[in-house]
Amino acid sequence: MTQARQDGGSGPTALRIQLGAQLRRLRQARNLTRERAGWEIRASESKISRMELGRVPFKERDLADLLTLYGVEETDRADLLSLAQRANAPGWWQQFVDVVPPWFLSYLGLEEAASLIRAYEVHFVPGLLQTADYARAVIEQGHAGASAAEIDRRIELRQTRKKVLNGPDAPRLWAVLDEGVLRRQIGGPAVMRAQVEALIDASELPNVRLQVVPFGAGTSAAVGCPFAILRFAEPELTDVVYVEQLTSAIYLDKPGDVDQYAVALERACLVAEPPDRTAVFLRKVLYEITDPDR
Repeated sequence: MTQARQDGGSGPTALRIQLGAQLRRLRQARNLTRERAGWEIRASESKISRMELGRVPFKERDLADLLTLYGVEETDRADLLSLAQRANAPGWWQQFVDVVPPWFLSYLGLEEAASLIRAYEVHFVPGLLQTADYARAVIEQGHAGASAAEIDRRIELRQTRKKVLNGPDAPRLWAVLDEGVLRRQIGGPAVMRAQVEALIDASELPNVRLQVVPFGAGTSAAVGCPFAILRFAEPELTDVVYVEQLTSAIYLDKPGDVDQYAVALERACLVAEPPDRTAVFLRKVLYEITDPDR
């Protein structure tokens, strides 16, 4: 049997993906169809597919029946049942259900589980790179009627999200920003100066790559809306495109849809300043914010 990789501090979504991948390999090793596996747990083929993709929690009875069908030995069986218990545990983001809609909670789990996050932004600095003051300005703008306590909770969530970029299993982040993101005065000059300085620091991290699409690129780089493409370590899993709307979000994983967004992002990367020029570009913006008369 393929050994489970050390999950360390991985969140429940990542653990579900790992467990699902192992179940898929076990089933394939026995030359069993998803339909046959579904029959064993009194479920459909599509449920087996969702389990193997890590899209749903694991019921102990279902997992136990599948492990029996797959002929898993007692020691490995205990390890996988233990992994399922950890995979079913609430994620850290569940403590913010009072201020976060369900459609975004799903994204937080995928974000933590991703090995590569590619993002295109036309309005704001990506949430993973926002300073607390910048985040406050953005949140207050988008939630004008919210109480001070709710605003603080939303800022706490956004700052907690940033921890995903730290640690030995941190994902790689490749963000492409429209120059307008840097020129838009969110929170005023002091907030923007601190935010641009934070972006300069982020651009020097080994797992972060930033690019800026300058105004001079014209419309050839226009994508139309911000989006993120999430990739996972398990090769069998397709990328997921996340497109946030005002009151909901769209998740796309069909290869044709993902390919179109990947091409759009690649087009933006090609007309953007090269990554090794990002810090220079940001320092120029910082200088102009500091001394706007020059």
